[in-house]
Formats: sequence, structure tokens, C-alpha cells
Amino acid sequence: MKNIPIKNLLAGSDFQLANYPTFIDLETSEAKKKKKLNDLREDLSKHQDTMYAHGKYGVLICLQGMDTAGKDSLIREVFQEFNPRGVVVHSFKTPSSKELRHDYLWRHYLALPERGKYAVFNRTHYENVLVTRVHPEYILSENIPGIEKVEDITDDFWAKRFEQIRNFEKHVVQNGTVILKFFLNLSKEEQRKRLLRRLENEKHNWKFSPGDLKERGLWEKYQFCYGEAIRETSLPHAPWYVIPADNKETARVLVAKVIKETMDKLEGIAEPELDDAIKAKIMEYRAMLTKPGA
Repeated sequence: MKNIPIKNLLAGSDFQLANYPTFIDLETSEAKKKKKLNDLREDLSKHQDTMYAHGKYGVLICLQGMDTAGKDSLIREVFQEFNPRGVVVHSFKTPSSKELRHDYLWRHYLALPERGKYAVFNRTHYENVLVTRVHPEYILSENIPGIEKVEDITDDFWAKRFEQIRNFEKHVVQNGTVILKFFLNLSKEEQRKRLLRRLENEKHNWKFSPGDLKERGLWEKYQFCYGEAIRETSLPHAPWYVIPADNKETARVLVAKVIKETMDKLEGIAEPELDDAIKAKIMEYRAMLTKPGA
């Protein structure tokens, strides 16, 4: 299998989405990609168990991508070996009336991972500089002081929102959460094929919405907004990785590889040792549990 260094997927300050491929040939079979993914997720599962016992770090995985990019299936496949107590998935939909009575980051703070656990954001706080930027009228429902009409939403408004997101992520990282952000980079042609499959396969009809076609018509606007959001917020402590997503197996392998190599760099993660006083009495405790009538 072709080795793809994860640094090749990393978005820098000069990021241009057009320079990143939607397809990479790993020069191997689908079966071997599945085997590689299985090995990676088993390693991640073992590491997460140790991290849970260690209790100092949490991990936040952020997934973004256009409709049909494969976010749901990627979550299912990459994290399937995890102990259920070790990973929580949050799918952020349109904000509720309660959520709209708070600032836009409030619901994301509530969903941050506990120490020792993973949280996966399926769509993320970045929707607030993506969907709302393509549809600025949505901002009006946030009832922000000084924003009375769409014309009040200026470039300065978006610049401040990027700064707020950077500050949010910096705060989270400084308090023990590892952040990894993945953009599943899907081509427009591959999206067309996947939407057609939803219509042609009766079992998957439920996944289709006419709204998908409306948003597809805004493809170029979304590409621009994704490009700027990634460029403005990909930093060493909270990096963006741009994952070619036209082949789902390849995308899953690459995401798992990035997570594993990042977690391998964390130092000092180990299961805690028993107190010396308990260690000294292990044989005594064992005897108590193995004697007749125990």
C-alpha cells in the first residue's frame, strides 16, 4: 500500500482548496484497505482504553464535508472497535429555540469530551461560518445585538467569528483536549453519482432530500467558504486535514492514520499504577477472594 505522509494532507496558512485532490490512489485493493483500517482501529481502541485510565486528555474529532461526503459511514467504520463508553458522537442540526437563546458556541462547549474520551462532531461549530455564510439570513435568528438585517453582516463580522473560533479551540486545547479537524474533500461529480444512487436504491431513498439539490447548486459558494474557513483556522494546535473522499475506504484509512499518528506523539499516557500500600497486600486480597465461601 502506498504510504501517504499525513503532512501531505495538512492545511497551512496558504491553503487553497483547489490544490488538494479529491482522489488518491493507495495502489492496493479494497480488501487490503479494509485490512489496514481494521489494524488501525484496533490500535486506536487499545490506546483509547489506556487514555481513559490515564484520565488527562480528551480528543475532539471534527468532521466536515459536503452532503454525501461519507461522514456517517466513516464514523461507523473508524470507531467501531472502541468501547462504547469511550466515544460519543454529536450530530449538530439546525439550532433549537433553546440553543438560539445562547451564543452559537454554547452547544458545542456542552458536547466537549470528558477526559479520557473521544467526542466526534458530525458537522461542527464550523457550520456557523459555512452554512450561515452561504445563507446569511440564518444569522438573523441568532438575535445578535447590532445585526438587524442581512446587510449588517459584513466581512468584519466573519473575521470576528473566525477569531472567536480560534480562541474557542485554543482554550479547549490548553485545557487538555486534542483537536483534529477533517474536511472530506469530495468532487462535484462523485457527489452527483452518490445522490443518484440514493434515488436508484430504494433502501437508501430515505437519505435523499430535494434540499440536497438546492445546496448542490451553491457548490462554488460552499467551496469558497470552506477554503477560507480552513485557511483561517488551521493552526498547529488545532490542524485541518484535507482528506480525499471520492473513495470511502481510502478516506477512512487516512483519517484513522492521522488520528493514530497524532495520538502516538502524546507523551506520558499510561495506565495508572496501584498505590504501593495496595500492591503490598495483593496476595492477601487474592487469598480473601479465593478462600472457600468467598
